[in-house]
Amino acid sequence: MNSTAVLRGITWGHSRGFVPMVATAQRYAELHPDVRIQWEVRSLQAFADQSIEALAKDYDLLVVDHPSIGEAAAHGLFLALDTHLPAAFLRDQEQQSVGPSNRSYVYGGHQWGLATDAATPVSAARPDVLKRHGYAIPETWEELIALARHNLVAFAGLKIDCLMNWYMLCINEGAEPFTETHHIVDPDAGVPALLALQELVEACGPACQRRNPIAAYELLSMSDDYGYSPFAYGYSNYGRASYVGRTLHFGGLVSRNGKRLRSTLGGAGLAISAACKQTEHALDYARFVASGEVQTGLFTAMGGQPGYRAAWLDDENNRITENFFRNTLPTLDEAYLRPRYPGYITFQGQAPGVVARFLEGQIDAKAAWAELNALDASVRKGRLDERLGAPVPTI
Repeated sequence: MNSTAVLRGITWGHSRGFVPMVATAQRYAELHPDVRIQWEVRSLQAFADQSIEALAKDYDLLVVDHPSIGEAAAHGLFLALDTHLPAAFLRDQEQQSVGPSNRSYVYGGHQWGLATDAATPVSAARPDVLKRHGYAIPETWEELIALARHNLVAFAGLKIDCLMNWYMLCINEGAEPFTETHHIVDPDAGVPALLALQELVEACGPACQRRNPIAAYELLSMSDDYGYSPFAYGYSNYGRASYVGRTLHFGGLVSRNGKRLRSTLGGAGLAISAACKQTEHALDYARFVASGEVQTGLFTAMGGQPGYRAAWLDDENNRITENFFRNTLPTLDEAYLRPRYPGYITFQGQAPGVVARFLEGQIDAKAAWAELNALDASVRKGRLDERLGAPVPTI
């Protein structure tokens, strides 16, 4: 009698994160009756903050956020996939990357995850609501602020999202964060970026600071009170008539200072714990999920947001999402890649509180900038190692 190999996986608790993993596990089990994969969920906040070291001890398969890759590499938590998967398969993953998604899981010369999910903040609109109030979709920051002051903007201003938006606004001010050795970003860019963020939050009202991207999209799709979200991590689910009653129109970002905003890459990758006892099955399943055929077909059909470029250009996938994929792909291609140095997750866990204190009026912009830099300095050990050890991307 043949024994069944059981793999345990952990992902995040939204239809985009859970349903496609369950569907791929079910299909894989049908093709491989000797393997069973059990997927469990954690919250969206835990996805960003929870210790991957603890998770890697309990689960074989992990859907992870790329900034944790430096920690995983430093502590040997995940399998180095490039030492196990065929080179031709990994080259295809590089060539089919959505923006920098694939290379976000490459660190210190190794590939620690497969980019099975791609996302960055994009815009979302209810053109019918905007038209009813005499507005078009905004093209500039000034038009966005005017729309917000008329209470038509559902801004996702949760603390962690505001930190990501601060990175975006720093870039717009002419300085990419974390490229200098002595501070995150020059104050001539960091302080005006904070003030711009404050301007938007004040125009939208305090309720926005309790709202994550999912909450913003639910507001837009479930009522006629709001007409626009300027930049929140994209969810193709809300472009699907099968998912929501009122579908959203997704697109690019507004211009500020004469140039389009560049948002901060998100998405998720599939990693394998170094403690996994069934590595052959885990590797084969990971390759199955990340394959072009599954990403373009089953994965996306089940509500997933693939990391495989051909899936974003597929006619059927765009038909069922009101062209979510084609309309937002340029924004993904321009997205900013966050640091992955060991310790960055600690920074990302604490820095949103500094930004929130600024937005609540407890400290001024210059003090917030100084606190963010002091926090980074306390945890940035390994950032220079990342620069020296990371391979040159081939895409």
